[in-house]
Amino acid sequence: MDGAKAGGTRADSVYAGLRRAIIEQALAPGDKLPEDAIGRSFGVSRTLVRGALARLEAEGLVRLQANRGAEVASPTLEEAADIFEIRRCLELEAVGRLAGRATEADIARLEAHLEEEEAAVDGDAARSIRLTGEFHILLAALAGSTVLLGYVSGLVSRCSLILALYGRPHSAECGVREHRALIEALRRHDRPAALALMASHLDDVAGRARSMETGIRQRSIGAI
Repeated sequence: MDGAKAGGTRADSVYAGLRRAIIEQALAPGDKLPEDAIGRSFGVSRTLVRGALARLEAEGLVRLQANRGAEVASPTLEEAADIFEIRRCLELEAVGRLAGRATEADIARLEAHLEEEEAAVDGDAARSIRLTGEFHILLAALAGSTVLLGYVSGLVSRCSLILALYGRPHSAECGVREHRALIEALRRHDRPAALALMASHLDDVAGRARSMETGIRQRSIGAI
């Protein structure tokens, strides 16, 4: 039993490490994910690496190909448009639910997260990208639906891939300002304002995605 738990813990570490690298855009769409290199970096077997990659494939973050190995997924423009449209619908639902029920404790959690975002604005772009996405996941969590949270979490992660592939550079300062305005609307229980702010914010995020030429950048898994 202990051995099984240890194996699970190591597999979870591989999954979490790769997922974070993808979301923070340290690994870019199209980057190869060789099982042997990943196994050496994490000190685990290729079997555990395969399990982690399978979980990431289920989330749409990794593409597995027979006889060609794994690589970070590269969504098409059509997929990108669909993902952003569905994300918009679900996040507006989350904000609409939260606006009428946000407690002082909820607002405090959002403000604490915003402080972390502000601290990462200067000099830590990767952390800023991750925290920006996690703010949206926190909103969904506070809305009180585990089903909604699961969908939003997956879509936010896939949007990180889309922005890495097609997007203009991440604007941390704009994100912080928009998140702060949304928190204030939630504090007032102003549902129309919160919905309008979220719609505008998501439209701006989607607007950063644009077609551009990208090349596969081969990098060291160990270094990442």
